[in-house]
Amino acid sequence: MPTNKSRMLFRRVFSFTSITSGGHEAVMNIIVLGFIFLSQQCGQSICQKASKPNIVMVMSDAFDGRLSFDPGSKLVQLPYTNYLRQLGSTFLNAYTNSPICCPSRAAMWSGQYVHLTQSWNNYKCLDANTTTWMDLLKENGYRTKMIGKLDYTSGAHSVSNRVEAWTRDVQFLLRQEGRPVSELVGNKSTVKIMSKDWENTDKATQWIHQTAASTTPEPFALYLGLNLPHPYKTESLGQTAGGSTFRTSPYWLTKVNSDLISVPKWLPLAAMHPVDYYSTFTKNCSGVFTDDEVKSIRAFYYAMCAETDAMLGQVISALRETGVLNNTVVIFTADHGELAMEHRQFYKMSMFEGSSHVPLLIMGPGLISGQQVNQLVSLVDLYPTVLEIAGISAVGNLSGQSLLPLLSTSIAFSNQQQRAWAFSEYHGCNVNASTYMLRSDQWKYITYADGLSVSAQLFDLTLDKDELHNVVHKFPDVQAHLEKQLRSIVDYPKVSEAVHVYNKKAFGAWRLSLGRNYSQVIGNLRWHVDWQKDALANERAIDKWLYGYYISYN
Repeated sequence: MPTNKSRMLFRRVFSFTSITSGGHEAVMNIIVLGFIFLSQQCGQSICQKASKPNIVMVMSDAFDGRLSFDPGSKLVQLPYTNYLRQLGSTFLNAYTNSPICCPSRAAMWSGQYVHLTQSWNNYKCLDANTTTWMDLLKENGYRTKMIGKLDYTSGAHSVSNRVEAWTRDVQFLLRQEGRPVSELVGNKSTVKIMSKDWENTDKATQWIHQTAASTTPEPFALYLGLNLPHPYKTESLGQTAGGSTFRTSPYWLTKVNSDLISVPKWLPLAAMHPVDYYSTFTKNCSGVFTDDEVKSIRAFYYAMCAETDAMLGQVISALRETGVLNNTVVIFTADHGELAMEHRQFYKMSMFEGSSHVPLLIMGPGLISGQQVNQLVSLVDLYPTVLEIAGISAVGNLSGQSLLPLLSTSIAFSNQQQRAWAFSEYHGCNVNASTYMLRSDQWKYITYADGLSVSAQLFDLTLDKDELHNVVHKFPDVQAHLEKQLRSIVDYPKVSEAVHVYNKKAFGAWRLSLGRNYSQVIGNLRWHVDWQKDALANERAIDKWLYGYYISYN
């Protein structure tokens, strides 16, 4: 238990912060140091009195995992992410299993790769009755609560989003997103920009206080899903617009180290891989951007990450205030990253590091502190990890492996073998071919469709961190090895064909359901500006793809 000396220090830390005006960052650093000191003083004594720990997961949206460790962590002040890093384990090579919201979360909640659950896009994901790890926790005596963004079941997201995914094989090129922009709001005292996320964070902390005050002995499990730092919807583009606005206030911009923000190197448009060019064009990034525009987008994105970190901090503070922090496993992660103008793109939907690399930090009783883990892992690993932490046997055909052997201080786990690769796939919009990524050693191997019709890419991340040099033709033996390994995980040409069939069937059914309204509806989706330039040719391109012949339009 905390000593009298540590209690006195903690009271001094918080009394100091209550009377100090200005110097926000110095105050925040003192708070974090206070947390760390008390946690080290408390040790595991509280945990040892409980049979099972509490489990709290905070999942953000579009948080670049490279910001959770050096050198990326120097770009923006993230005191609570840093707190988890110092008192827990930071995974340096954690990846999404699909770089888009719903399929990624489907993998995390089900513990299965998206091709196994056929979670093809933001519209087609899990059935509502799918058993998640939270369901199993509840069945095994945990008090559970899920707050905020869940986004893992079918039927959500915009019509534009699903139609763009269904028609990605059609031979036309239409801009589907608004041009990425930055937007400054409020002033230096404006803290709460994403009001919905703050409301949900308040709900989460209230629930922690209520649950901790309960006299019932069962442990609890809490999930908080945040929208930040996902870019905001660009309202000026109308109801069908996607999220292309990076919005923050001067308060959060002060947390960004602007001197370290660089302009990413871009390949010339003509030198891009054809799939990457399609993504750049459909994301409305093929035009001219000044260096100042690019730096502004990146700075605003990092500021949005700082606001996200503050919400994580509010949850940690609630756990501390209620006396349950030392018996709680805290997990911070994201569904995918954000390119923030790397590779001449924003958003996700790419296997490049900015999009596919996610944060994964885990701290709790009986877990190693201050550890950086190089092991390649992915979000499907969280399902078996959470269950093993709770002492529950995993059932079914899970794709992931428990990470507890990499986290626990117990020697009982030390000899368990971990896989040496991570796998991701993508079948949604803004990419015109099913995409498969395998990370192994220093290599990132990306292949497409049937493995023949679209050329593969291979990057050596040790020598080429910016992923600008495709060396697939220089290392045929490496490609052959990784291709064999990838096919042992998934028969990806077969999966690509299944997605192709699904897309045609789903689009055909949607088109039929609209009847005479079809032409008007499809012409007014997010791509409407480009569509209207030659609507007849675009309609015929769809007919050619869907039926193999043109339909006459009068």
